[in-house]
Amino acid sequence: MLRKICLVLTLFGLVACEQKDSAEETRTPKQYTIEQLYENLSVGAAGFNGDESKVLVTNNSTGIFNVYELNLADTLMNPLTTSPKESFFAVQYLPGSDQFIYSADEGGNENSRLYLKSKTDSVVKDLTPWPNSANNFAGWSKDKQYMYVSSNKRNPKFFDIWKMDIATWTPVLFYQNDSALDLSAISKSERYIALSKTTTTDKNDLYLMDRTTQSLKRISNDNEANWNATAFEKNDSILYYTTNDGSEYNYLVKYNIQTGETTKAFEDKWDVDGMNLSENEKYHTIFINDDGKNKVLLFDHASNKLVDFPEIKDGNVQSVIISDSEKKLLLTVGSSTSPTNLYVYDLEKKDLKRLTATLNKTIDENDLAKAQVVRFASFDGKEIPAIYYKPLQASKDNKVGALVWVHGGPGGQSRVGFSNSIQYLVNNGYAVLAVNNRGSSGYGKSFYKMDNRDHGNADLKDCVWGKKWLAQQDYIDTSAIGIYGGSYGGCMVLNALSTYPNEFNAGVDLFGVANWLRTLRSIPPYWESFRKALYDELGDPNTGDSIRLKQASPLYNYEKITKPLIVFQGANDVRVLQVESDEIVDGVKKKGIPVEYIVYPDEGHGFVKKENQITTSKRTLAFLDKYLKNKQEEVKSGKQ
Repeated sequence: MLRKICLVLTLFGLVACEQKDSAEETRTPKQYTIEQLYENLSVGAAGFNGDESKVLVTNNSTGIFNVYELNLADTLMNPLTTSPKESFFAVQYLPGSDQFIYSADEGGNENSRLYLKSKTDSVVKDLTPWPNSANNFAGWSKDKQYMYVSSNKRNPKFFDIWKMDIATWTPVLFYQNDSALDLSAISKSERYIALSKTTTTDKNDLYLMDRTTQSLKRISNDNEANWNATAFEKNDSILYYTTNDGSEYNYLVKYNIQTGETTKAFEDKWDVDGMNLSENEKYHTIFINDDGKNKVLLFDHASNKLVDFPEIKDGNVQSVIISDSEKKLLLTVGSSTSPTNLYVYDLEKKDLKRLTATLNKTIDENDLAKAQVVRFASFDGKEIPAIYYKPLQASKDNKVGALVWVHGGPGGQSRVGFSNSIQYLVNNGYAVLAVNNRGSSGYGKSFYKMDNRDHGNADLKDCVWGKKWLAQQDYIDTSAIGIYGGSYGGCMVLNALSTYPNEFNAGVDLFGVANWLRTLRSIPPYWESFRKALYDELGDPNTGDSIRLKQASPLYNYEKITKPLIVFQGANDVRVLQVESDEIVDGVKKKGIPVEYIVYPDEGHGFVKKENQITTSKRTLAFLDKYLKNKQEEVKSGKQ
């Protein structure tokens, strides 16, 4: 467990880092195969059934995700779907029924549909049989007789809200979206709808629509801030929303709908990510992004007093579902050394019960690396946060290779949590530094916008200075440091290899953007509400910005890449098209640089099938061993 903070003066400035207990000595952990790690179970919770004796969950025990019912009494899971090809994700039980709703797309194409199935037969009803559309569950009416669906079936650019009665499943247009507005919340009476409109990635507007008067009231102001509605109280008098107006971090606001009066309801030194109300408003939960970790607080809603629920050792609560009776909590709890597990907590009996054991029984959790939150000074002295995984076997006398790990985005964040792929690499002797470069979320709005219209420059330098931080550690082999990233992170990998060809010894690119001009012009139509904001942050490819976007596109600098590269791509990716990876691979090959390329015909933007995840990790480790570990051996033998 990480215990104390230290300050270290280095060649690159003042660096804050977390250190382990002195009792945690260097040792050689047991080595695990990637198959053992992927025998870990990935599980997600959807909700309680009517009598709260069972919960609807998703897990990937068969290799892809299917829907299961977990019995609280004996914790046994009963499969409700048995899809052999496409992943099915649990949504909700149908109120007052043994039927359930799940969601699925085709091969990762993001055109998700909602399906209804009974536990007792194999009949499946497609509730949203609308071709070439994306459809998402948007909640239940107060009487639970209607389901709301967000869909772009009418206009591919905009998501309308449809209301479907659960007797006939006839869709009726509830809200027609012609102004690139996004649904945030619907009041219980259906009189009010909270809507947001993205202006830039640093600013949006929040509106309150009164369906009775057909009026639209702007709640936000002209300041550069984000506004996100979270919940309505039942009597239509109060709306809750989060905002960072006048602050670096998001806080929770209580808004009186009748008077327009606002009250700051909760704030923290980190972002308040959201707030949920229980069915009858006995409780509310608040979610905090606490320095890359998740923190959840439970309150008695009427008194606004904290309600304790038991602390789970080495775990942080990632989500809470409060049962309709408000007597039980369904907790999703994770850590950096274990996949997320489910727990049920009886609020009246104060009894906590673990429901799942997701870590493969052949794996000793003590052989896995605990994440550390570290900070280092970048090229301009700016402090950059990162999540760090140090191999247990690493020492001054047993140097290891390392990877700078770059998250997706722009605007994403690496957070403390479990990753099969990271633990596999660390278990095999590679330190991993997951850099939250400037432009990452979670560290204040000034930090978040520091990379605007500067992508591939200062944000990339943060990654390079992360590499320099790694090189300062006396247990890192400086001849064996690579860079790894997906999507925007993949673009950073390609830019790092072309802009700083002598810094990294190898690159791992997962569906990375290679040509910003094409990617920004081929944005999926249902991103219309966000498209202009992306153009504002990154640049408009149809204007003079195209010159800078071309300069930031690795495809136009591939001839400068001199280090080995491996690329992974999903054929059905609608965000970063396969042609992006095709062209960068062809270009690097022409230069005679070692490059490997793996395309999955059944994946989209991100890989969800275990078989493909295993292949990705295996090929990555073999690639790194070939070009980094062998490099270490050459240096040791004096061949270089």
